[in-house]
Amino acid sequence: MNHVMAPMTTTGGELPAYRLRRVAQHIRENLQRELRLADLSAVVHMSPYHFARLFKRSTGVPPHQFLLRHRIEEARGLLAAQRVPIAEIARSVGFRTPSHFTTTFRRVTGMTPSAYRSHGAETAPRSNLRPHLDA
Repeated sequence: MNHVMAPMTTTGGELPAYRLRRVAQHIRENLQRELRLADLSAVVHMSPYHFARLFKRSTGVPPHQFLLRHRIEEARGLLAAQRVPIAEIARSVGFRTPSHFTTTFRRVTGMTPSAYRSHGAETAPRSNLRPHLDA
């Protein structure tokens, strides 16, 4: 008798919640490191392509966008709370250069890191940045 195992699938083509939480936790714990798609997919033992597809279905954003949003959100907190140089904050949240950090920060928040630190931390909206996986 030949038994064929059915492939494991998830309802609606999304990642199971425990896998999403595991990836989100890995991202939070490793913001300062370079995190590639292959690294993130390995955390949940999936191929990069399949992981990326299911991740986007589950969160509404691709893994790279999710990672950038977490990096910017962490940077916002550091900019508001500390007087650490912006270049140091950029490195601590995973950007190789301050200019890349500034460009990305401006694109996501609408202001530069120095402007955010000066006067935007009190007035900038936060709700649109943090993905829903902070379990």
